Amino acid sequence: MKILILGGTRFLGRAIVEEAVKRKHEITLFNRGTNKEVFPDLEQLVGNRDQDVSLLKKRNWDAVIDTCAFAPHQIKNIAAVLRDSVEHYTFISSISVYRDWIPPNITEDYHLQSIQLDKLKAVEVGTVSPYEYYGALKALCEAEVEKNWPGHALHIRAGLLVGPYDYSGRLPYWVERVAQGGRILVPGRLDRPIQLIDVKDIASWVIHMAENRNAGVYNVTGPNNQLTIEELLNICRAVTGSDGEWVSVDEPFLWAHKIEPWTEMPLWIPEDFSLEGEKAPWKGTFAISIDKAVRTGLSFRPLKETIQEVYHWERERHHSDKVAGLSRDKECALLNEWHK
Repeated sequence: MKILILGGTRFLGRAIVEEAVKRKHEITLFNRGTNKEVFPDLEQLVGNRDQDVSLLKKRNWDAVIDTCAFAPHQIKNIAAVLRDSVEHYTFISSISVYRDWIPPNITEDYHLQSIQLDKLKAVEVGTVSPYEYYGALKALCEAEVEKNWPGHALHIRAGLLVGPYDYSGRLPYWVERVAQGGRILVPGRLDRPIQLIDVKDIASWVIHMAENRNAGVYNVTGPNNQLTIEELLNICRAVTGSDGEWVSVDEPFLWAHKIEPWTEMPLWIPEDFSLEGEKAPWKGTFAISIDKAVRTGLSFRPLKETIQEVYHWERERHHSDKVAGLSRDKECALLNEWHK
């Protein structure tokens, strides 16, 4: 196939391009020109989808894979030049489109987020960051894609993506921290569930779905069995040869010390308490239903293989690139306080 990939040089997009090239498809990349050296042999069109998509005019592709749209006006710009010249559109969305993550086993028909018109306008003119309303904007992007490619659009509501080149630093924090050994602060109960998916697994499935022109909405995370944070950390310990010891710290203690979930404490979504002391039972966060995607062929490589690749990548990158997680000094202070 002739495939246009919007983005394609950072994390998931990079994995999708690699998979498409492996399958001998003809690839064109359209992005702002960042990381052009990653795929020097591919056709690369440099442009900004917020401002000028004229390079896409009078071109035809069998499929588009959109890895990076954050707001509906970006979809509108692409549709204005490609609506009638592309057969199939894949949009990488997010499980963040859902109104909340309270119940377990959320399926694709669960309630979505919404956004007020004035806030949407603020995003479009650039006075508000799209990240502030990330989930609601992704939901609007899905609607805009479906409007322009009705019945020919694949919407992928992705969960936590992991693997090399993960610029979020979430899983890399844990791999690196476990490798360092010693007493390791783990938020909440050790048997709390966790969901994540290797970008290579989602990339393989995305290309398969595009090849077959499959349409519809799919939750895509993993694995296809319950994984706990303790099991994840045990694999990290085995891969890195660490002597790490897990110290499970209660959520109220972390809230009392104003530890930020997800960023300062990666992979932690509180199950029981909010910063204000109110109940926030987000127990469905890592219990999203992926049955629909699995029935179409979504599969998962061994988690040990993913951890090994992340660990090797961690060895190569600079410390200044690391953006998530507690500092060792702060972790040590918290552990000392916890044991008083």
